[in-house]
Amino acid sequence: MRITRRALGLGLAALGAAGGAGRTAAQGGYPNRSLTWIVPFTPAGITDVNSRLFARKLGAGLGQTVIIDNRPGAGGTLGTEVGARAAPDGYTMMYGTQGTLATAPALFRRLPYDPLRSFIPIQAMFETPNVLVVHPYRPYRTAKELIAYAKANPGKVNFGSSGVGTGTHLAAVLFQTVAGIEMTHVPYPGSGPALTDLIAGTLDIMFDYAVATRDHIEGNRLRPVLVTAKDRIPALPEVPTVVEIGLPDAASAAWSGILLPAGSPPEAVEKLAAEAAVTIRDPEIRRVAEANGSRPMVELSRDSFARFIAAEIPRWAEIVRRSGAQPS
Repeated sequence: MRITRRALGLGLAALGAAGGAGRTAAQGGYPNRSLTWIVPFTPAGITDVNSRLFARKLGAGLGQTVIIDNRPGAGGTLGTEVGARAAPDGYTMMYGTQGTLATAPALFRRLPYDPLRSFIPIQAMFETPNVLVVHPYRPYRTAKELIAYAKANPGKVNFGSSGVGTGTHLAAVLFQTVAGIEMTHVPYPGSGPALTDLIAGTLDIMFDYAVATRDHIEGNRLRPVLVTAKDRIPALPEVPTVVEIGLPDAASAAWSGILLPAGSPPEAVEKLAAEAAVTIRDPEIRRVAEANGSRPMVELSRDSFARFIAAEIPRWAEIVRRSGAQPS
């Protein structure tokens, strides 16, 4: 996913400002040394900016450094396996996502970890809905016009995605299922090439995140039609939601959270959960997240986050089934 220069600047500025004395500086108890946070994606994207800002704030509260360890590969599952196999001593955290914890079980026949048994959920972090953008010269200017056109022309509307089984693909599958329309999927090896073809007119529409689409929207190269959130997002406050157009079941978002390997000490679980719950409410984190089209998930911590993950797995399994993506 491409991150805008403005959004990256916000994130880096926040990193510089974060810090200060820890609220719970360790004095012999947990934690008494630095922590490692495995992020199963490449540096320099929105995930990296969000995790480094959160790590700085969390570390300040714990009185220790939180070191980001990027472990990309296989849609995030390689790094997630590393996190699952890490020593359960409370000093290795895992960055979990909707893709690695909820979608991956339906996309991989032999997933090297169990999303529910391999980890202890600590705190949900951010949810990021997709924005439905269309080529500005297409005959549909609203979501309802798009749906009407697609119903009258089954299969003629094509949509790009960042790859089969990705969040941008599955958001479109969910939308067309709920709307009762049929569109043609054109997968790409990443969001950037798909957006380039959408702007050029090769594609008709695409679901992607605000951080990737906003500059094109502001430059009138793409027209926003809706966001897949339940409420409007501050990054694009003028764009209606799926709820507003009468399709609440089409609401979806990529989400993330902090986990520990199963078997981690209760002291570490309780301390991290308490500090993460404070960190996610930090005003600076909210400001940067909202500028990037995300929302801090302050309502989900520990037990509620665990229940949320358990409910998301069958939901995304059904969406994957409808997408036609075959497990690898």
